[in-house]
Amino acid sequence: MSISPYFRHLKSAYAAELDDMRTDSDGKNVLDKRLNQRRKELKFLVAMLETCPEMVATAFHKGFRFGSNAPAKAAMEHVISHESDELPEWDTITHAFTLEAWTQPLVDIVMKDPLGEWFLTVAAGLEYLNLNQHLHAPAESEEDDESETSEEDAPDAGEQWLIEQGFDPKGS
Repeated sequence: MSISPYFRHLKSAYAAELDDMRTDSDGKNVLDKRLNQRRKELKFLVAMLETCPEMVATAFHKGFRFGSNAPAKAAMEHVISHESDELPEWDTITHAFTLEAWTQPLVDIVMKDPLGEWFLTVAAGLEYLNLNQHLHAPAESEEDDESETSEEDAPDAGEQWLIEQGFDPKGS
């Protein structure tokens, strides 16, 4: 399975965006509060669909329930293997997930924009990558997939983003 350079970059940016939203200056978890605020601002944020899709996509965080069957996984892996100008059509991937009921007003807002379907495909890809942290961006050999790193030692999204930016992992 391969992740395109486009989604590899956006995956890091999306994780960083969620991490930035997660805590306030006192260290309290305020992610849900900030996600709700982002959802309320969606009409304004639609202007950034193309330039900052990772910022807008956070409005749909936890809004996709992906199927666990082979066709659903194949559809989403097909999405994330493409560059931004080669993405499959929205209606060809909707069988791969169910949108949570609360997303419908957001979908309606986004679909009014000419880039709406494209953006929703990107958002689905980002959320799929976010939920499947084990999907590696660079091509790795099967031996690397069976590394000695336990799930407990695996970096979280924020740490993974720092690693991808060139910082050493914790404990190094």
